[in-house]
Amino acid sequence: MVMMMMMMMMMMMMMTCLLREHISLEALGNNLAACPHYYCLYASDFYNASVHRVELSRSNVMMKWSVACHPLGLSVNSEHNLLVVSRYEKKLQIFTTHGTLLQNIQLQADTEGPRHAVQLPTGQFLVSHSGSLHRVCSVGVDGAVVRSYGGQAGSQLTQMELPAGLAVDRERRVLVADQYNNRLLVIDQSLSSAHEMSACVDGGLKGPYSLWYDQSRRRLYISEWDGGRVIVIDNLKDFRASAN
Repeated sequence: MVMMMMMMMMMMMMMTCLLREHISLEALGNNLAACPHYYCLYASDFYNASVHRVELSRSNVMMKWSVACHPLGLSVNSEHNLLVVSRYEKKLQIFTTHGTLLQNIQLQADTEGPRHAVQLPTGQFLVSHSGSLHRVCSVGVDGAVVRSYGGQAGSQLTQMELPAGLAVDRERRVLVADQYNNRLLVIDQSLSSAHEMSACVDGGLKGPYSLWYDQSRRRLYISEWDGGRVIVIDNLKDFRASAN
């Protein structure tokens, strides 16, 4: 009887987990981005300077378009448009869901190696970057830095080393995946002070890289570069509390 139940469970898993479609990418960028409004998924192709869009309906219709060189972080803004970061051209580009370019923003020279960006309701952007400086910056629509947090690479609370994924809560607190320091930092909305958010996971965080915060479900997703895990934390109302 037990053996029969196990066989039935295996058959059900095979039925529900069959591969339906796939995309061939030479190198995936910082993260995927999903848009619940258009019910689609975006993926960046780092070496081929393109973005792929996949319908999440049964049709699984796919399309792609060209973007600036070496695209990394993807995010969707409040108008349901796609924000793409170009690491080596130091650009922010905004596209409609079908690939029409709406904005092409050149970041200022010292914003080296941008890795992820999100657009705020004010129209400004938050950008993480690492080069000679490791910072999170508030950037205007002209690409100029308005204010920043961080500086030289380090492990102090006022420093970061390879800040990557960003997420924002309702109070505009900024959660940062501080990759090489294996931690999450919460920076206040004025980018003037920060505290570390503890995450009780086995072995601690191992190169946290991408973040996605589902405010409606109070759920935080953390992907790791070194640990090879996607960590899901529930019941997180905002970024004041510990992620336990």
